[in-house]
This record gives sequence, C-alpha cells and structure tokens, in this order.
Amino acid sequence: MAFGSFDQKNGSASPMTEINMVPLIDVMLVLLVIFIITAPLMAHSIKIDLPQVSSKPVEQEPVIIDLAMDKSGTIYWNDEPVEQNDLREMFVNEGKQDPQPELRIRADADTRYEALAQVLSMAKGSGLKKLGFITQPGSESAVGGSENARDSGAGKPQAGAAAASTDTDAAATPAQ
Repeated sequence: MAFGSFDQKNGSASPMTEINMVPLIDVMLVLLVIFIITAPLMAHSIKIDLPQVSSKPVEQEPVIIDLAMDKSGTIYWNDEPVEQNDLREMFVNEGKQDPQPELRIRADADTRYEALAQVLSMAKGSGLKKLGFITQPGSESAVGGSENARDSGAGKPQAGAAAASTDTDAAATPAQ
C-alpha cells in the first residue's frame, strides 16, 4: 500500500500527498458486479396472455341526502319537514345502504349549535360516514363579521350552494 512515511531514505521529510485509488476502485468494481448480477433479474418478466373483454364501467349516481335546518330548529329531509325523533331511524336506514349516501347539511346562520351538534351526533351514531356542509361563498370581509354575513345571506339554506365535505369523526367530535 502506498502510505506516506517520514523516513529520510528518499530525501524528503514530507508525507506522500497522493490519493490512494485502489480501495475506491475495489468498491466500484464490487458495485458493478452486483449491478450486473441483479439487473437481469429486475428486467425478467413472465409473459401472460391476458383475456380481452369489452365492458363499460358501472356508472352509479351518488345518492345525496339534503338535510336543512332553519333558525327555529325545524329539520328538512330533502325539502320535506321531519321530526327529530324520526331522524335517527332515517339515519340508521340510510347507514345500512351500500354504497352509503352522502349527507349534506345546510344550516341557517342563526341555527343553535346545540341542535346542529345533536344532528351530527345522530348521524355518527347511525354509521353514516360521508358528510358534507353546504355553505354559500361570501366576500372576505363577511368572514370576519357576523353582521356582514347575515346581510349578504351567507349561511342561509339555499339549494345551489357549494358543499364542503368532512369526515363524521371530525365533525361530530365537539358533540361528544
């Protein structure tokens, strides 16, 4: 091996300043051999003659339940008024379906949080997993002040508003 030494036989007292390339070349050759051995194994595949079929994908319309709440606490199931006692049974029946329908909740801006939390708790307890909140887009100044939101109509139940989907676990957590 070529290591520097301090002997005076060569006439210089300084160590050898060259890099020893032999260990680097050894490592490179080992890696090259490993690559040469493993590369054909990765490229090897089994030829299979797969059957050809022509079919259309099943296009199933998603079932959407529109649940609206006004400021007096009246609950509407697809624009039909329902009692809160019947609501739990309706949630259970819908939760048993496969695929589960999406529950979209529209609530008035003045709806009590307690009433909304009870509905969310019933939906979670019945096994519904797809849950969305319908909101109406408003100006950024309306987000900060509640009076601006009331004046612009933001938060009032309207059929053409956008949906914000959430998970039942996240939405029903405050109700527990």
